[in-house]
Amino acid sequence: MTSVLDHARLMDRLQILGTVGRGPSGGPTRLALTDADREGRDLLAGWMREAGLEVRVDRIGNIFGLWPAAGSADPVMIGSHIDTVIDAGIYDGCYGVLAGLAVIEALREAGVAPARPIAVAAFTNEEGVRFQPDMMGSLVHAGGLDLDAALTAVGTDGAVLGEELARIGYAGDLEPGSIRPACYLELHIEQGPVLEAEGLAIGAVDSLQGISWQRVTLTGTANHAGTTPIAARRDAGLAAARVIAHLRDRVADAGTLATVGSLRLEPDAINVIPSRAVFTVDLRDPDEERLQAAEAALAGFLETLAAEGVEVATERLARFSPVRFDPALVQLVAEAAERRGHRWRRITSGAGHDAQMIARIATSAMIFVPSRGGISHNPAEFTEPEQLAAGADVLLDVVAKLVGLQA
Repeated sequence: MTSVLDHARLMDRLQILGTVGRGPSGGPTRLALTDADREGRDLLAGWMREAGLEVRVDRIGNIFGLWPAAGSADPVMIGSHIDTVIDAGIYDGCYGVLAGLAVIEALREAGVAPARPIAVAAFTNEEGVRFQPDMMGSLVHAGGLDLDAALTAVGTDGAVLGEELARIGYAGDLEPGSIRPACYLELHIEQGPVLEAEGLAIGAVDSLQGISWQRVTLTGTANHAGTTPIAARRDAGLAAARVIAHLRDRVADAGTLATVGSLRLEPDAINVIPSRAVFTVDLRDPDEERLQAAEAALAGFLETLAAEGVEVATERLARFSPVRFDPALVQLVAEAAERRGHRWRRITSGAGHDAQMIARIATSAMIFVPSRGGISHNPAEFTEPEQLAAGADVLLDVVAKLVGLQA
């Protein structure tokens, strides 16, 4: 059996989907369950049907293109997402979904009969920009988030997720988790600089960092910037700056990645001491003990601020433990890269992905291809076409072996 993946069709579809929701800066903005997301979903579902797949949508809006096989075996699932951040690149998530579709098409066009079904999945709200938490669709699918809690989530614009699903026509009738994968593969751009810096074509992803997200609110007292002595101030802005410096000097130096990506001061006036600071803290580490230590260090420093007269409140936004992917599946990725003559390495993912949720219920692994300059979540996100083709070919070979074929 010989199957050849249509690289040109894959590249064309990436470009076409990349135009959906495109803004003035050149990158698409397809926040989950917006009109632009609906347009992208319609495009994807149409391509799935053209490929002869059965298209199913579950109650959280996850889209599945299913190629059935004889018997009742669980499918090999390939997946990712097509929602984006604001002013995004065209590869993040979309590459994995469209390459999964291309793999199924290559096998179907070769006229083979796989021993088990194959499904390509596009999970809802992976990015978590409009609705929280991120990776929501895969988390619901894996049973880690109650469906009703997800459907009642309120977005940053006040919209209710379940109502938006119905509005755009993707409130499906399939119960989440009904299509339970035998195993799961996710092909993705690295979104980091490691593969490019080392001149490698393929990353066999064997682990994924744990993620801890919090929102911190510090409350002091607004007062006149010119008449209030430094010693008499309860400056929420200064307290926030001290937290940021603490994260950089103490937490990050211990090996944990720490980021304050959102900061708002009130009343936000040049001549008024801030009475309130609201900011987010993103902690990431592939080691659970170190991640817990970073969380404890932050909590201890916040207690110090409270003792000095600043009121402290915290809200947990997301918490996911590190993931170790299935060693046998990771080895299949490595072997496929070797057979194709690609230089490769094992690698840890610094970003969160749907694969970490599906790993709760099925053996899972990921495949990375290089990202130029390590840039992602940006219109400048780019991977060379031959690198995209190499990743798709490796995915094809692994899937073919998993369903009892030889690509």
